[in-house]
Amino acid sequence: MYSVDYSSNFIRQTMSITDFKTLSDLKGHMAIERSNLLNMMKLSIKVLIQSAVSLGRMVESDYPPLQQFFVVMEHCLKHGLKAKKTFIGQSKSFFGPLELVEKLCPEASAIASSVRDLPELRTAVGRGRAWLHLALMQKKLADYMKVLVDRKDLLSEFYDPGALMLEEEGAVIVGHLVGLNVIDANLCLKGEDLDSQVGVIDFSLYLKDSQSSDSGNLDEEMTAVLDQKNYVEELNRHLSCTVADLQGKMDLLEKVNSKLMFELASANDRIQSLHKEQEELKEENIAIRKSSERKVEVTKQDTIVELETYKQSRQSLDEMYNEVWKQLKEEKKLRLDMEKELELQVGMKQEMEIAMKLLEKDIHEKQDTLVALRQQLDEVKAINLQMSHKLQNSETLIQQKTETVSSLEEKTKHMILEMKQMEERLQQSEKARKAEEVKDKTMKQELTSKIEVLEQQLGHLDKHCASVENELKSEKEQRQRLQQELEQEREMSAQLKAQLQQLPGLQQELQKLQAEKKRLQLRCEEQEQTLQEMGLHLSQSKLKMEDIKEVNKVLKGSAWLKDDEAANCKQCEKEFSISRRKHHCRNCGDIFCNNCSSNELPLPSYPKPVRVCDTCHTLLLQRCTPAS
Repeated sequence: MYSVDYSSNFIRQTMSITDFKTLSDLKGHMAIERSNLLNMMKLSIKVLIQSAVSLGRMVESDYPPLQQFFVVMEHCLKHGLKAKKTFIGQSKSFFGPLELVEKLCPEASAIASSVRDLPELRTAVGRGRAWLHLALMQKKLADYMKVLVDRKDLLSEFYDPGALMLEEEGAVIVGHLVGLNVIDANLCLKGEDLDSQVGVIDFSLYLKDSQSSDSGNLDEEMTAVLDQKNYVEELNRHLSCTVADLQGKMDLLEKVNSKLMFELASANDRIQSLHKEQEELKEENIAIRKSSERKVEVTKQDTIVELETYKQSRQSLDEMYNEVWKQLKEEKKLRLDMEKELELQVGMKQEMEIAMKLLEKDIHEKQDTLVALRQQLDEVKAINLQMSHKLQNSETLIQQKTETVSSLEEKTKHMILEMKQMEERLQQSEKARKAEEVKDKTMKQELTSKIEVLEQQLGHLDKHCASVENELKSEKEQRQRLQQELEQEREMSAQLKAQLQQLPGLQQELQKLQAEKKRLQLRCEEQEQTLQEMGLHLSQSKLKMEDIKEVNKVLKGSAWLKDDEAANCKQCEKEFSISRRKHHCRNCGDIFCNNCSSNELPLPSYPKPVRVCDTCHTLLLQRCTPAS
C-alpha cells in the first residue's frame, strides 16, 4: 500500500508543474522533484539489490529492475539540465557532464574512448546510456559520480540552480550507489539500440501485494539468505587465503627487486668506470698518435735535411780530395826537381843535403798523415752510408732531436772551415816552396827559415789531426746514443701497438656490459609492471573483502547493544555519566560517547543522514572516494 500511495503522490506532484509561476513556487517545485527522484532512486536500488542477491548477484542487460534503474538514473542526471542551442534547435544531453569525469579521473578515459569508438551510437543520449552501463560493469559508478558531485563549480555550467546534482540529494544518491558494487553486471552493448530507447519509469515493479506474503515464502527466503551467508563466508575465506598468498609473493618480489636494484647499481658503477677508462685510453691513444705523427714528420724532415747536407758534404769532400791529390802530385814533382838539384850540389852543399833529408822526412810524415786522413774519411763515408740506409729503412720509427742535428751541422761547418784552412796552408806551403827554390840558389839561410816555417805548419797539422780524431770519437759516441734512443722508441712503438690491439677487446667488453644493462633494465621494468598488477589485484581484493563484510553485516544485521551492557565508550573508554551520555552507531550498533560519534552519513537502511562513529565514518568515506 505504501508503494501505491507513493506512486500516486509522485504522479500528482509531476502533473502540477505548470501551475506554479512565481520563482518561490518554482524553487519549491524543484525541491519536491528532487525528493521524489531521491525516493525513486532509493526504491530502484533496493529492489535491484534484493532481486540480484536472490539470483546469485549476476545480472544481464535485459533484467527489468536493472533497466528501470538506468531509467531513474537518467531522469536524475537530466533534472535541471540546461538546454544547448544548436542549428536544429535546443537539445538536452546528460553526456556532457559525464565527459567531465574523464578530466577529473584519468581512470575513466578508457570508458569515454570506448563509448566514442562504438559505431552504433549516433546521439549523445545513447553515448550517455552506454557510459552508465560500462561504469556499472566496472563497479565504479559510485566513485565516478562522487568525483562529479564534488566539483559543483564545473557542474554549474551544465545545470540550473536547484538541480539534483548541485544539491545534497546528489551526495545521498552517491552514497546509495555504493551498494550496487555487490552486483556483477554482465552487459553487452553490441546489438542494443540505446539511441531510441524510451526512458519511462514502470511503477508496476514496485507495487506489492500484501496478501502474497505467506509463511512458506518466508522460510524459503530465510534458507536462501542462510545459503548466501555460507557462500559469502566461504568466499571470504578464499579471499583471505589469496590475500595471504599475494602478500607472500609481494615480499618475495620486493626482495628480488632489491637484489636486482643492487646488481643494477653495481653494473652502472662498473659501466661508468669502464666508460672513464675508455675515454682515458682514447685520449692517450689520440695524444700518442699525434705525438708519433709529429715525430715522424720531424724525423722525415730531419732525414731529408741530413741527406742533403751529406750529399753536399760528400761533394765538397770529393773536391777537397781531388785538390789534395793534385797538390801531392805537384809536391812529388817538386821533390824530384829538388833531388836533382841537390844531387848536382852534393859536394858544395852538404848542409843543403841534410836540410833536404829533413824536408823529405817531413814530407813522408805528411804523406802518412794524409793517408791516415783518407782512411778516416773512407770510414766516415761508410758510416754515413750505413746511417742513410738505416734511416731509409726506419722512417716511421726514427725520432731524432733537433739539437743533435744542429750539433752535426755545426761540426760539418767546422770540418769545412778546417779543410779550407788546410787548403790555405797547402797554398802557403806551395808558395813557400817556390820561394825556397828561388832562394836555394842564392842563400842557405832562407832555406833554413823556410824549413822552420814548414816544421811549425806540420806541428799545426798534427794538432789538427788529433782534434779531428777526437771529434770522430765524439761522433761515434753520439751515433751509439742515437741507436740506443732508436731502440727505446721501437720498444715504445711496440707497446703502443699492443695497447691498440687490446682496444677492440675492451670495446667488446663494453658492448657486453651494455647488453647486460639493457637486459637488467627490461627485467626491472617487467618486475615493476608485475608489482603494479599485484597492487591492483590487492586493492581490488580488499574492496571485494569490504563489500563482502558489508553484505555480511546487512545479512546478519548489526548487533544493537543494550544500554545496560556498555558502561564505557568503546573508542575512548571513558565512563558514561549524566554529562557524558550514551549514543548508538547506526552502522555497527556499538555504544559511543558524543565526541566519538558526532559524524552523520546516509546509510542504505536509513534515508536521511544518521549518527555514525568515527571508525565507520572513515571507512564509509574511503568507500565513497575514488580508488587511487
